[in-house]
Amino acid sequence: MELSIVNITGKDTGKKVTLNDAIFKIEPNDHAIYLDVKQYLANKRQGTHKAKERNEIAGSTRKIKRQKGTGTARAGSIKSPVFRGGGRIFGPQPRDYSFKLNRKVKQLARKSALSYKANDNNIKVIEDFNFEVPKTKEFVDLRSNLEVADKKVLLVLSEQNKNIYLASRNLQDAKVVTVSELTTYDIMNASVVLFVENSIEPLHKMFRI
Repeated sequence: MELSIVNITGKDTGKKVTLNDAIFKIEPNDHAIYLDVKQYLANKRQGTHKAKERNEIAGSTRKIKRQKGTGTARAGSIKSPVFRGGGRIFGPQPRDYSFKLNRKVKQLARKSALSYKANDNNIKVIEDFNFEVPKTKEFVDLRSNLEVADKKVLLVLSEQNKNIYLASRNLQDAKVVTVSELTTYDIMNASVVLFVENSIEPLHKMFRI
C-alpha cells in the first residue's frame, strides 16, 4: 500500500511511503479488536468502589421489637439491610478488573484496526515536522490544512515531542501518541490517523515486519 506524503500545509511533497500490507491490508478480526478494547478499558478502572455490608455497620445489636404479636415481620437488628442506614446486601467490593491478553491477539487487534482505517482512506502520512513553541493554534492550523479540523485526530510520532504534545493537549478531539503507545482503542476511537513520516519504520519494527 502506497501513500503520498504531505507537509504541514497540506501540500503534496512528491514523496511516497510504502505501508506494509501485512499491517494495513489484512482481513480485520472484530473479536480481537473487541478483546483488546475491553482489556484497555478494564485496565483503566480503579476498582475502588465499596459499600458497607451488614457486619461493617456501626449500630446496636439489641432486638428492636418483640418476636411475635406486632403484626409485622420479625426484626432482630437495626443493621438489617431492610432498614434505612442498614448494611447493603452483596454490595460492591474493591477488585482488580484487569485481565491478561496474549501479545499475538493484541497485535492482531491493532493490525485489524489499522486495516479498517486504511480501507476507509482515513490514514495520512505527514512529513517530519516540529513546532518552535507549544501553541494550540499551531495544531489547529495543522488540522485545518490537512482538512481534518472537524474530525477526531490521532497523531502518531516516532518519539516523544513535548511541543507537539503540549500544542494538542487542550483539544478534546485530538490525541498525540508515540508508536510504542499506540493502542487499538485509540485507533478505533479516532476518525483519522496521522502518521509522521519517521514513525513508519518503528511501526514496522514493532510488529516485527
